[in-house]
Amino acid sequence: MASRLNPYISFAGDARQAIDFYQGVFGGTLNVHTFGQFGSEAPPGYADKVMHGMLETPSGFTLMCADTPPGMEHKPGDNFAVSLSGDDADELRGYWEKLSAGGNVAVPLEKQMWGDVFGMCTDKFGIGWMVNISEAGA
Repeated sequence: MASRLNPYISFAGDARQAIDFYQGVFGGTLNVHTFGQFGSEAPPGYADKVMHGMLETPSGFTLMCADTPPGMEHKPGDNFAVSLSGDDADELRGYWEKLSAGGNVAVPLEKQMWGDVFGMCTDKFGIGWMVNISEAGA
């Protein structure tokens, strides 16, 4: 799989309704994983909330989303990041190192409960980035 770059939007508890709406607009294949699918790790009241949703459309668009977990602030207008994902670990780690340099790391680039290596940072210009290296490339 080649690396991809796409928007990642955070919602205040209505990510499922939003991603279903976008599927109605753009068509395509939708994959949704809830917090509850990862066992006891689900925050209280979040078992059915979206931990990660991805819509891939016939036109080649990719849109990702999640519900903002407890403890993180949801600010409409600032509720998106740019996502880099794929299985080329060296390439994606290189992007991570450059994007996080001089910025703020919110989640270190490390193995996560879903099996992939993931990190989240804000670059020195205030842009939010998420990097996910799929298990095959981790």
